[in-house]
Amino acid sequence: MRDWGGLLRYGSDNTELPKLKPGEERVIFFGDQITEMWSDSAESFFPGKPWFNRGIAGQTTDQMLIRFRQDVISLKPKAVVILAGLNDIAGVHGVMSAETVFDNLASMADLARANGIRVVLASLTPVCDCFTKQRARERWQDRISELNDRIRGEATQIGGIYLDYFSALADGEDFKREFTKDGAIPNEAGYRVMAKLAEQAIALALKKN
Repeated sequence: MRDWGGLLRYGSDNTELPKLKPGEERVIFFGDQITEMWSDSAESFFPGKPWFNRGIAGQTTDQMLIRFRQDVISLKPKAVVILAGLNDIAGVHGVMSAETVFDNLASMADLARANGIRVVLASLTPVCDCFTKQRARERWQDRISELNDRIRGEATQIGGIYLDYFSALADGEDFKREFTKDGAIPNEAGYRVMAKLAEQAIALALKKN
């Protein structure tokens, strides 16, 4: 509880980042475990690109909002890819209303835009009970769809980019089994699909005036 926002996780890493080169377009991937574990996959995290992973497993959007200034704004990126909300829906730290989760995401987008950072708002990824007899995650699916609709609308309203991971990874409402390791976290094949979509979305964001 002393470091509720997770400020210590990347505090020293941030100070060691190389200075921005003239014309360099730095991008920050900001999220929870789905973002953090992307760097643990067998393939390197966007090799050769000045793109940095700032995900923390288990975090909810209120925690992420606390560290947004340190782990995004202070790094002076050209764009930020925000992927968050699944832990809120799962009730990792208690019940969180859809309105509160959306407000937290919208606040991150507002902070980015106020600091000249292009915004890519990612859909939540799907879930399934593919690997268990329990049906607990089925109860999350309606809330995921609701939040994704609101995220899409927010991206349109602010002139940002909506990054639709969900449609590429889902079969109906379920996470396609070939793209997930446990029904919630992508496997290497899933991250490859996400990487291609992320690169396209970032390219669009960087072209915007």
